[in-house]
Amino acid sequence: MYELPSKISGLEMSAKDMERQLRPLGYVMGGGWEYDHGYMDYKMADEDDGYQFLRIPFFATDGEVGSGNETVELGTPFLLSHKFEAGINQEAGPVFSALWNQFSSPEEKDAYVDEHYVQEGKSLVRELEETLLT
Repeated sequence: MYELPSKISGLEMSAKDMERQLRPLGYVMGGGWEYDHGYMDYKMADEDDGYQFLRIPFFATDGEVGSGNETVELGTPFLLSHKFEAGINQEAGPVFSALWNQFSSPEEKDAYVDEHYVQEGKSLVRELEETLLT
């Protein structure tokens, strides 16, 4: 994980407005949201052995995430890099042991973030600030 300090940290807005403004930029709500928090994700790269995201955490300050009328506070954006396991998934059952498991655990959940993605992430954060703060 690589944090990217931003002026959007602490910004409060309706979740509807957040999604309305961020979806056209390529962000989607991450699938791991809970009633009190979630993430807007921008997929920067998808490689054979992993992926990189710019992730914007948000926290419900009024209402519950998914209720349709919640207010959220944005957290500090960060870069997230996952590397997949190479080879056979040792946790897979015998039927699937010879097949690649697309749902295998990440080899490195918090892998090194290449400088190229850091620079791209900084550029994306500037775009976020221009979009959300003007």
